[in-house]
Amino acid sequence: MTILNVVGARPNFMKVAPLHRALEQHDRFDSKIVHTGQHYDEQMSDVFFNQLELPRPDVYLGVGSGSHAEQTARVMTAFEEVVEDMEPDLVVVVGDVNSTLACALVATKLHVPVAHVEAGLRSGDRRMPEEINRLVTDRIADYLFVTEQSGIDHLRQEGVSDNKIFFVGNLMIDSLVHFREKAADTSIVEDLGVEEGTYALMTMHRPANVDHEEGVRALLRIIEDIAAERSLVFPMHPRTRNRFEEFGLEDELTSVEGLRLLGPLGYLEFLRLMETAAVVVTDSGGIQEETTFLEVPCLTLRDHTERPVTIEAGTNELLPLDPARVVERVREVAPTDPSAEQPRYWDGRTADRIVEVLEAEGHEASVPAS
Repeated sequence: MTILNVVGARPNFMKVAPLHRALEQHDRFDSKIVHTGQHYDEQMSDVFFNQLELPRPDVYLGVGSGSHAEQTARVMTAFEEVVEDMEPDLVVVVGDVNSTLACALVATKLHVPVAHVEAGLRSGDRRMPEEINRLVTDRIADYLFVTEQSGIDHLRQEGVSDNKIFFVGNLMIDSLVHFREKAADTSIVEDLGVEEGTYALMTMHRPANVDHEEGVRALLRIIEDIAAERSLVFPMHPRTRNRFEEFGLEDELTSVEGLRLLGPLGYLEFLRLMETAAVVVTDSGGIQEETTFLEVPCLTLRDHTERPVTIEAGTNELLPLDPARVVERVREVAPTDPSAEQPRYWDGRTADRIVEVLEAEGHEASVPAS
């Protein structure tokens, strides 16, 4: 059974790595990796492949960046040739990036079954392109692998049959569990000269936060005020860095005392920084999940989250891009040590459960009780 695992942007790598390892342990499966090249930074892609112990991609499409329409179209055109040439038995797509939607559409039109990992997640905000990608992919996928109960609830509300839904857990946590000890051996915390359990860690890249000057100025104020009270480590997304330059705020940013401004980091280094931070300020989806497992306070600067289990666990909180409010909450939650009941199946064995489903292909399956 030939399976094409699609990766496009860096978060996909952490999800595909444990699944590829699990598939390779079974003679029945021939697991292939297709890298669409959606992510702009090939050097960072190489770092992630090496750190996550992934083999070099069997296929690299090199589509590059562009508008959503351009990128999706280029992935579809290139991936169609791959599917026609390799004749896979299954295409696995993960997450909610443009490559996810594009490859799911191509496979479906060529009558190849599609499995969607992280199915059913919904923010309720269709202004987010990721939300559109999730909705469409889930409508056409044959296997819907769910990370949390809300995913099951959404899919059922949308009329999806239970025999397509599989509550398996979270592949991101599989990678975290597998590499946690290795991440602890990195020297990133010492190299930055920060003290474990005292500093704040930030990531920020969502268009709603950084694609307009008002948002970037609010972000700068947040950075200044947090860094005035504690060390702040900020691995900066190129999109965000470009906006600071565009709005003429780069010099103000780089002059902030107490700020450790970095480029994109490898997976192991960032995992270490998350685990030893006092608080994480982000607008990322996956980081909300990882901080929940690590029991690190997380402040998510968004109006909605597609991962409500992180809110229910008590480790994550949604906040507006309001400097006074964000800094106040950083001050309040940084000293805390939230003890979270881990979400169901976030145990490092999600990949094995997915393989079990695929091994039982053709048999009726039911969703475990909530």
